[in-house]
Amino acid sequence: MESRFQRILLIPSTYALIAALTCSVLWLSPVCAQEAVNNAQEPIIQPQIERREFKEANIDTEDFEIGVYAGLLSVEDFGTNPIIGARLAYHITDGIFAEAAYAQSDTDETSFERLSGSAQLLTDDERKLSYYNISIGYNLLPGEAFVTRNRVFNTALYVIAGVGSTKFAGDDRFTINAGAGYRFLATDWLALHLGVRDHIFDIDLLGEKKTTHNIELHGSVTFFF
Repeated sequence: MESRFQRILLIPSTYALIAALTCSVLWLSPVCAQEAVNNAQEPIIQPQIERREFKEANIDTEDFEIGVYAGLLSVEDFGTNPIIGARLAYHITDGIFAEAAYAQSDTDETSFERLSGSAQLLTDDERKLSYYNISIGYNLLPGEAFVTRNRVFNTALYVIAGVGSTKFAGDDRFTINAGAGYRFLATDWLALHLGVRDHIFDIDLLGEKKTTHNIELHGSVTFFF
């Protein structure tokens, strides 16, 4: 009877020893080792990522941009007055564009004319100011603006500079312009701009020639075609 109980107890122990030896041998094989590495690298928690879709306004495939702008022009010694103009741009690359612009404004009397009472330096026609210029711009900081959770708009902060001519005080004056702007693409064919420019030209109304800086602030609406 005692030997029967010993056999019963020895059978499970023998199976356990065989299983342990088998596992040890398999562990030494490349297949078993690779499976162990894969099981070890598998993350315990599987992340569930919900991707949010949004609509993005891109620049249309056309390279030309045309529009109108309005704002304020501060002419040195002649006050700050409204200005209106038109612009035509050609996008050479995604970052570089060329622009041609034309605008008109009226100016006020100088402080000298107001204080003197009767002295008039310019006629009414000579007080009208108009300019045209050709400039090169560069999109310095292209970016995006999220208006809602599902709506994103392309934007760009750009710098621009160029040369042209300003007709003012009875003469055409060579003009250098430089400034910066912010473009907001409302759709793939419509853009809104905010800009600032400095129009630099020489003037000599009082017998002394001087270089003037004339600051312009404007907003514009443009269309791609």
